[in-house]
Amino acid sequence: MVVGDVTTGTDVLVIGAGPAGYVAAIRAGQLDLDVTLVEKEAYGGTCLNHGCIPSKALITATDVAHDARNAEEMGIHADPAIDLAGMVSWKDDVVDQLTGGVEKLCKANGVNLMEGTATFADENTVRISHDGEGQGSETLEFEHAIVATGSRPIEIPNFSYGDEPVLNSRQALSLDSVPDSLVVVGAGYIGMELASVFAKLGTDVTVVEMLDEILPGYDDDLKRPVKQHAKDLGIEFEFGYTAAEWHEREDADGVRVVAEPAAEVAADGGAAAEETEEADTLDLDAEKVLVAVGRQPVSDTLDLGEAGVETNDKGFIETDSRARTNVDHIFAVGDVAGEPMLAHKGSMEGEVAAEVIAGEPSAIDYQAMPAVVFTDPEIATVGMSETDAEDAGFDTVVGKFPFRASGRALTTGESDGFVKIVAEEDEGYVLGASIVGPEASELVGELGLAIELGATLEDVASTIHAHPTLSESVMEAAENALGHAIHTLNR
Repeated sequence: MVVGDVTTGTDVLVIGAGPAGYVAAIRAGQLDLDVTLVEKEAYGGTCLNHGCIPSKALITATDVAHDARNAEEMGIHADPAIDLAGMVSWKDDVVDQLTGGVEKLCKANGVNLMEGTATFADENTVRISHDGEGQGSETLEFEHAIVATGSRPIEIPNFSYGDEPVLNSRQALSLDSVPDSLVVVGAGYIGMELASVFAKLGTDVTVVEMLDEILPGYDDDLKRPVKQHAKDLGIEFEFGYTAAEWHEREDADGVRVVAEPAAEVAADGGAAAEETEEADTLDLDAEKVLVAVGRQPVSDTLDLGEAGVETNDKGFIETDSRARTNVDHIFAVGDVAGEPMLAHKGSMEGEVAAEVIAGEPSAIDYQAMPAVVFTDPEIATVGMSETDAEDAGFDTVVGKFPFRASGRALTTGESDGFVKIVAEEDEGYVLGASIVGPEASELVGELGLAIELGATLEDVASTIHAHPTLSESVMEAAENALGHAIHTLNR
């Protein structure tokens, strides 16, 4: 740390060391630029430390216990004991391994690492404050800056994350004991993933959602098996309600969450469950409350106005196809640059920003951007949906293959769901795909590559896939679109 106030300089300043920021820094280092990466908390950002990685670690661990407990039809009878503190410790070891790797990779690529909080003083200067008594601050001048400060959980009125029973996703991933009961506010991907985790651990879970369905933005046929599996786990849903307040119960441990009927139209323009005069206020008792209503950009801590950088009314920094803000030499990548808030989207933007700064002809292309929900079963999409393609003026053909017809899916005990491919009718170019079922997150990669390369249905269908594998379902879906699938009826 630097004591006192000194001024140093760098070619490229990167603010934030999450998947967008550290990737941008490493790529800039590879391009022989002098790079300084400023991080105020932990290398790897929310994704590695408090989001993607720890949540997937706990999803895996709880799946092991749940699958063992429910494998009687395979001839396996077990009742595993759950040690949540042990699970969390294992999760933390995974996180530490990855974050340590990020730090080593940055140093190996010549990135200067600096701990502290950066705020803009003008369009070419930041002030960096160091935590700790007597650590002081310093001034850093830059030629180019990349803002990658990410996002944080949205806090709703009357539910402060500083109150012990109220949890955000980060706090929920660090509990050392399993709550007997849990109210989850929000049925988006974070709410649904964590609701499933705790239900598999034995928690009584109730999900409160202001809309009339789970996972807004996903097609009904994708959501249907996820919702049914959630109900099979004992998860209860209260649609058309918003959480209004909570208070401690006088007659027992835990809290009482008061949920009121939602307005007819949600704040984001989506349809809420219709409010009627007969709708009653709900009183929901639980040990803990998890609020998972979305995330907001961390842009209000940077003094962006001092650099002339503009944000929209939601706080996102608007950028062009080369990740540039309205200030030509300042870039923004990742969650802070807008939807979709996906780690891999941020990493791609980080690479583009570094390459543009280095003078390379790089630009952002979102056409093959996958999105995954790690529920049970998983959902994965890439490219256009059938509706998107038709709205864009394409004549489409659709192929679909159910996992119940997959030998490999049946041998895993997970046969709900399907693979669906959308293609342009005349030439057969693959436009998009959606998958719900086992390992959807892995299978979608092949279809993303097909879109990126301009592959046709024939290309996918004629590629020999190993048997027995789940990936054969991708081939069969392409064959179904062509009218000659072998293991399902053709349309």
